[in-house]
Amino acid sequence: MKFGKAVVKSRVVILIIAIALMIPSVLGMVFTRVNYDMLNYLPDSLETVKGQEYLMDEFGKGAFSFIIVENMESKDIVKLEDKIKKVDHVDTVLWYADVADLSIPMEMLPEKVYNAFNSGDSTLMAVFFDTSTSADETMDAITEIKSITGKQCFVSGMSAMVCDMRDLAESQEAVYVAIAVVMAVVVMMVFLDSWTIPFVFLTSIGMSILLNMGTNIFLGEISYITKALAAVLQLAVTMDYSIFLWHSYEEQKLHRTDHKEAMAVAIKETVRSVVGSSVTTIAGFIALCFMSFSLGRDLGIVMAKGVVLGVLGCVTTLPALILVLDKPLEKTAHRSIIPNTRKISKGIVKIFPVFLILFAVIVVPALYGYQQTNNEVYYNFSRSLPDYMDNIKANTKLEDDFGIGTTHMVLFDSSLDSRKTHEMCSELEKVKGVKYVLSTESFVGTMVPEEVLPNKLVSKLKSDKYELMLINSEYKPATDEVGAQIDSLTGIIKKYDSRGMLIGEASCINDMIDITNVDFRVVNIISIIAIFLIILFVEKSISLPIILVAVIELAIFVNLGLPHYLGVQLPFIAPICISTIQLGATVDYAILMTTRYKKERSLGNDKRESVITALSTSIPSIIVSALGLFAATFGVSIYCDVDMIGSLCLLMARGAIISMFCVILVLPAMFMLFDKVIAKTTIGFIPKEAK
Repeated sequence: MKFGKAVVKSRVVILIIAIALMIPSVLGMVFTRVNYDMLNYLPDSLETVKGQEYLMDEFGKGAFSFIIVENMESKDIVKLEDKIKKVDHVDTVLWYADVADLSIPMEMLPEKVYNAFNSGDSTLMAVFFDTSTSADETMDAITEIKSITGKQCFVSGMSAMVCDMRDLAESQEAVYVAIAVVMAVVVMMVFLDSWTIPFVFLTSIGMSILLNMGTNIFLGEISYITKALAAVLQLAVTMDYSIFLWHSYEEQKLHRTDHKEAMAVAIKETVRSVVGSSVTTIAGFIALCFMSFSLGRDLGIVMAKGVVLGVLGCVTTLPALILVLDKPLEKTAHRSIIPNTRKISKGIVKIFPVFLILFAVIVVPALYGYQQTNNEVYYNFSRSLPDYMDNIKANTKLEDDFGIGTTHMVLFDSSLDSRKTHEMCSELEKVKGVKYVLSTESFVGTMVPEEVLPNKLVSKLKSDKYELMLINSEYKPATDEVGAQIDSLTGIIKKYDSRGMLIGEASCINDMIDITNVDFRVVNIISIIAIFLIILFVEKSISLPIILVAVIELAIFVNLGLPHYLGVQLPFIAPICISTIQLGATVDYAILMTTRYKKERSLGNDKRESVITALSTSIPSIIVSALGLFAATFGVSIYCDVDMIGSLCLLMARGAIISMFCVILVLPAMFMLFDKVIAKTTIGFIPKEAK
């Protein structure tokens, strides 16, 4: 009560401080770097990650792209190559002309070298940058190269994809945040009892979102997925807390003539309820931090921080705003369209065995679909982009004209003698799916000494410690075929050089597949255990946590099982995130009903009456909460062209509705079935005199 009175008394000061904090928050948000490269979140201990570091240290090369040039004469291609070489952070451009000027007879050059760079009217250039794949400098260089090359050229590679991803996400971000806000406002205006309170909610939540995004500057950078989802998720999740405060304030006004005193009590009630509720949501996000693939930590920290700031805003900024705008809010009040739900609650409880049977029937196919969906996810980042993007066109062109699906890079001991190098190249070229191998050995062969190659060419492929080799593969990244190919190539490389490394996009994704498969199980287990323990502590029961988690897990199984039955492949990150987010965000619905059910039973009411009362009083809040989450995410899923973001939003929207139905229909049936078990395993469930 003291805290509530202090907030009410200091309402003007609180608003001044909140508004003042928006200035550094906006600056912090603007200057927080956004990372668009998922491979950056792989553990540093992986050989593929170390190999990229060696490539940078030994050769000054980081990012790599192929440029396909169409219908251009050789002399013009030479001029184009010179222009590309002058672009900042372009380290090396490797083209046929770099070899064709050799002082040895042309007929001594292997035919595969020519074919590697030429196909019909198309010519290929390999471009290396002296900055990393997702560095801002690399993306600026890619943008400049695109402006130089024009429509006759196609820029492929991971950096070009990251560049396209950035441009697309940034161009659409403001629109889908606006869509989330508009749809959330519409839901609140319809289902709440005031036309203007939704705008007060949004002002308070918006301040918390800006503060959350601004404080991300202390993290150094955040991923584009985190940036895209943070505002939408924070809006959807913390909206519940605002609604609870408003309902509590409206209730207290019926018993008190002093609105300030009513708000002080409402704040007290809100703190008591919202803190317990938010802990489960925070636990769901914190569970993501245990992923080896550190994107989970990135998203988990930002979202957990967002929930904490959302709760603080709900009990400080929001009450201050409501009190300042109290008169306009009263003038714009209207009746909620949600009718009295006692009659429908009686009907649900009356036929509760039907929902138990439904639970038993659905759980097996839902679980099967859930497991299959997890096995059918895609890891190819390009699939997250629409077909009209430049990088997708370039990759298609590269595959159609040159038969290249991906490019591996090999780092091996530069002191390895030429005979063994030749043998290794020969073995590598025989691996299924390998198009060709390019190295100094490819250019000279066994009959021509390396000394005849120009120094500029040798320096591009050889350092004091390592020699660089390119292997072009027919297979695309993140396929079973390329996975088997990587195993075969690695085996051959290690046979000739135990410290040799196979690196590149496909190798990194292969490692990522192994890591995220483990992460999925770890995060699931941690989130379930954490939320189980929180419910056990809050409800003082052993059986209730099992029942509540089981009901929400059913909703998760249904939500993530549907893609399998609908023939939809999800991006790999979706099942990992949704399992924890849906559990953490929607278990609140179940806790809300359970708390009221416990209260009714502790007052001595019988189980049927207790369940009916708990259900009828909870349905309005659950519906508004679920529709709020649905509204904030569904519009984004339709509009957003980045599948990583769109899929996550669709799953969250659908998950909110499925969880709503599971809690409203299945949870009361569980209470009816297990009432005796709950009574024996829950402290203070039934008054002593009733036992």
